[in-house]
Amino acid sequence: MIPAVVYAIPAFVLLVVVEAVSYRFLPDDDERGYELRDTVTSMSMGAGSQVVAAPWKALTILLYAALFSVAPWHLSPSSAGTWLLLFFADDLAYYAFHRAHHRVRVLWASHVVHHSSVRFNLSTALRQSWTPMTGLPFWLPLALLGIPPWMILLQQAVSLFYQFFLHTERVDKLWRPVEWVFNTPSHHRVHHGSNSVYLDRNYGGILIVWDRIFRTFEPEGERVEYGLTKNIDTHNPLRVAFHEFAAVWRDVRAARRWRDRAGHLFGPPGWAPGTEG
Repeated sequence: MIPAVVYAIPAFVLLVVVEAVSYRFLPDDDERGYELRDTVTSMSMGAGSQVVAAPWKALTILLYAALFSVAPWHLSPSSAGTWLLLFFADDLAYYAFHRAHHRVRVLWASHVVHHSSVRFNLSTALRQSWTPMTGLPFWLPLALLGIPPWMILLQQAVSLFYQFFLHTERVDKLWRPVEWVFNTPSHHRVHHGSNSVYLDRNYGGILIVWDRIFRTFEPEGERVEYGLTKNIDTHNPLRVAFHEFAAVWRDVRAARRWRDRAGHLFGPPGWAPGTEG
């Protein structure tokens, strides 16, 4: 089973090239643009994620199908209501997935890949995890709602396509009603910021309303500093992919109490014994 996003890769690569060239002919001192090694790393992470995704997607489909088969009802793909439910359910699932992957360290170890660049451009959107397995539980309830698996997969692809275009400094703030309802490049720049005011904010996928409802929204204000609070300073794809898993393992091994081991695994990034309060 080939993930739907694979068919968009040529367009993604072309748009990365177009944006990179735009910095050559229309430079902006307030924007960071592209750096060759960083871009190559992002592209490598994207390619690796697709290699991993192909077999994993097959297992995902089987699990969706199994749950769909035992759902108390099956919703019709021909109904507009089914598609509307899917849109909101998928976007809420993404919000839950995204927030959990920032607040639980063992999940963050997978997601940190996407935040590891100190640049913010369309190539950053392709810097994806090589351990996609951590996202599966968040979408399983959609199959139990009676939504056909192929619809879930399609909406996930639509969300990914939309989010690709959020990774740019070339788009300023949009019309206020759009900024209020939808996730935009401005909102997503905040999400990628390592500034203290921007940490753990703006988790939305297509919509930003979940962040407003659950009080995780922060508008773009001060200049965004991209990357991690402690940058890893490497362009090695293997280190980018697994550095945080290695750090988690070191902390778990060094811990003397099971409570501390659990904290290193399931506490937020940066958790340490004695920081519970």
